[in-house]
Amino acid sequence: MVYTVPGIRFPCIPSCEKLPSSRPRSVRGDRGSTTTISVLLRSYSHFPRKVFRGRHLHDFNSYPIVAASQRILVPDSHSDDPPSTDLLDTSTAVSDPAVISESTDLTMEIEEGIEEEENQDSSEDDGASEVAEESKQDGVEEEENQDSSEDDGASEVAEESAPIIDVSNIEKANLREKSVPPPGPGQRIYEIDPLLMGFRGHLDYRYGQYRRIREDIDKYEGGLEAFSRGYENFGFNGSAEGITYREWAPGAKTAALIGDFNNWNPNADIMTRNEFGVWEIFLLNKADGSPKIPHGSRVKIRMDTPSGIKDSIPAWIKFSVQAPGEIPYNGIYYDPPDEEKYVFRHPRPKKPKSLRIYESHIGMSSPEQKINTYVGFRDDVLPRIKRLGYNAVQIMAIQEHSYYASFGYHVTNFFAPSSRFGTPEELKSMIDRAHELGILVLMDIVHSHASNNVLDGLNMFDGTDAHYFHSGLRGYHWMWDSRLFNYGSREVLRYLISNARWWIEEYRFDGFRFDGVTSMMYTHHGLQVAFTGNYNEYFGFATDVDAVVYLMLVNDMIHGLFPEAVTVGEDVSGMPAFCIPVHDGGVGFDYRLHMAIADKWIEILKKRDEDWEMGEIIHTLTNRRWPEKCIAYAESHDQALVGDKTIAFWLMDKDMYDFMALDRPATPVVDRGIALHKMIRLITMGLGGEGYLNFMGNEFGHPEWIDFPRGDQILPNGKAVLGNNFSYDKCRRRFDLGDADFLRYRGMQEFDQAMQHIEENYGFMTSEHQYISRKDQEDRVVVFERGNLVFVFNFHWHNSYTDYRIGCLKPGKYKVVLDSDSSLFGGFGRVSHTAEFFTFEGWYDGRPRSLLVYAPCRTAVVYALVDDYEDKEDRI
Repeated sequence: MVYTVPGIRFPCIPSCEKLPSSRPRSVRGDRGSTTTISVLLRSYSHFPRKVFRGRHLHDFNSYPIVAASQRILVPDSHSDDPPSTDLLDTSTAVSDPAVISESTDLTMEIEEGIEEEENQDSSEDDGASEVAEESKQDGVEEEENQDSSEDDGASEVAEESAPIIDVSNIEKANLREKSVPPPGPGQRIYEIDPLLMGFRGHLDYRYGQYRRIREDIDKYEGGLEAFSRGYENFGFNGSAEGITYREWAPGAKTAALIGDFNNWNPNADIMTRNEFGVWEIFLLNKADGSPKIPHGSRVKIRMDTPSGIKDSIPAWIKFSVQAPGEIPYNGIYYDPPDEEKYVFRHPRPKKPKSLRIYESHIGMSSPEQKINTYVGFRDDVLPRIKRLGYNAVQIMAIQEHSYYASFGYHVTNFFAPSSRFGTPEELKSMIDRAHELGILVLMDIVHSHASNNVLDGLNMFDGTDAHYFHSGLRGYHWMWDSRLFNYGSREVLRYLISNARWWIEEYRFDGFRFDGVTSMMYTHHGLQVAFTGNYNEYFGFATDVDAVVYLMLVNDMIHGLFPEAVTVGEDVSGMPAFCIPVHDGGVGFDYRLHMAIADKWIEILKKRDEDWEMGEIIHTLTNRRWPEKCIAYAESHDQALVGDKTIAFWLMDKDMYDFMALDRPATPVVDRGIALHKMIRLITMGLGGEGYLNFMGNEFGHPEWIDFPRGDQILPNGKAVLGNNFSYDKCRRRFDLGDADFLRYRGMQEFDQAMQHIEENYGFMTSEHQYISRKDQEDRVVVFERGNLVFVFNFHWHNSYTDYRIGCLKPGKYKVVLDSDSSLFGGFGRVSHTAEFFTFEGWYDGRPRSLLVYAPCRTAVVYALVDDYEDKEDRI
């Protein structure tokens, strides 16, 4: 029998314990320790056989469904379906294989001295057999590990004869040989920004604290590399002899490990405590050599605490699941046998010079009204991202969070991937597929705060207020209703730094977007504070030095052990030296999110066209510290949430419901909205930073907002907030709208794709050459050079300009390489793409040469030198 909750399927016996349906979400009942029924799920049956070591697909399908098997409570929406196509079969998963094969190079070295895998899967030929191709080469033996995923119906005997190399195991082995470089002098920030000399006392103290902690870690912990492997010492760790479980809980008086394996008997497996408040127990293997705790069974730690007897999910748990009909989560002992572990086949892509990030949420990434899965995202969304031209995907809500509507920002289990979307092995499969496509995978990691959930999370874990968090008001975020970490605690540093490494090493994420960094760096959390850029706002008593030092340490570890990893910080304050390397005295991030841009666009969209200020737009887009790289975005998930509106919805509102079909005339509102939507995105990418971000669906102007399924609520102040009857209607992405050739959304999506590919070919975002030659308020025209391209924007609502002179740097003949008014992009086709534009000598707008162009109203046109243009065309 199969029981389901939205997006999750559990084959199980119904629980004997029923919860009242009217029970409010905030009331967390005691987890029924008397309920010992656990469930076996065929959670791997839909995986292709070849990704597992030495096991046939029918072996997984032959697992019986046993009710009281002490196996894992894992969501699975595929067990009733026939096995999916091989996840490596890109010929069927990708609608346009030619696009994917253009720029994907997956034949990277894993490590010096280790031979490159002979059959690196880099070809996406439609249905072509690589075996046949190899046989054409005289005198060359057939490669042992030939990938036959694109050979329809071909024999897999050759593959079975050779072991699959797990690239993650090679990486892990090499990491143990590495060490994080020692701290540098930390003084170069004063050369980079002389204004910092006035705050040298604060900054030298900060760097001194960082050095002191590094020295202590080197002296007592074996170095930052060993320190960052806390998950090998804490939590559950198996060996040939048995399982060791350790937990830091200094507030507990007694502790015992309980679970399915010992019938939840608190007297069966008593733990011992050392002088540092670490509780430990070793469980010897059974007589037959099997572990005492079966993989997939439920576990908890029972503690006698200052707040009473408390059953908690282990802090370092690797997986946790909400059982059907229950509110609380179950900690799961997760240690699958080798044949069930996913084998990573594809090396990490090289870090691109410029990042084009597709921000995503797994659960709401389906057009259907459901919670999508890692497998669904892998098969349906990743090829879309590649086709659109993005080279990185930033994934939200990975860390387990008991409240879905928190968007993943109220984390309860920091080391556990969200079970709503599938199993850990399915997440690994998804990331490996992204790497196969040459896409970096960034995780939206939350270390700025934690859920205040007492039952499922870290809050009051050992019965004390000041365990992982600050005590009292300092440990509580009043706006987010969450707990705040004590970054001055050695064990908190171990926990969070190890957490960052865990996701990179175990799941092979390529880096992080650190959430809420502004909240971390200041004791006021950036709330009700307007940062003006005055340096006194950054370096004073309001700065949380412990938090900044933590950010320096975690960036030091990430970049020291994973040089290709990317870290992005969400900081709205503009903290100086935020993106300067730690050894130079900075905080160490690679990029800062340029958050002011999105806020400015919403502010501007509330005005009439006549009131738009060209200078104001340019100032916001370029107002950043040039030695520090930024990720620009016109809108992210924040603007799409209920209570706000996306740019498309601000521009077109209710007209999007009735006038987006091409078989009927558009309204002036729709024409204006589509034109400005394209211009806003392009000028943001053109001037806003060294990287670009788009939240999924916004590339085609997704209508409406995001509203997670929820019921009615009564706030603490007595105010009633109506819910949506737990509807998923607004908690999904209507990709079908962007793909429909009979809707105007299609043109907006085509333009976004063209934007990404133009940047890929010309690399203008990372060019050091940027010059704004015109910001004409009367004409509403902006002209600038970025790299070897010339951008011309006419924001005027009805004035079009013929023979409009613009300045340029290089002489020669120019051609149009991108035109927002093209009919392909839903425009009016007023700009000729065959016309040639020749330069005139003589200074104009501060440039040594000029061009005469046609600039239609509400249109952006990008020009390139013909020689450069033809070179790029040859490469496409």
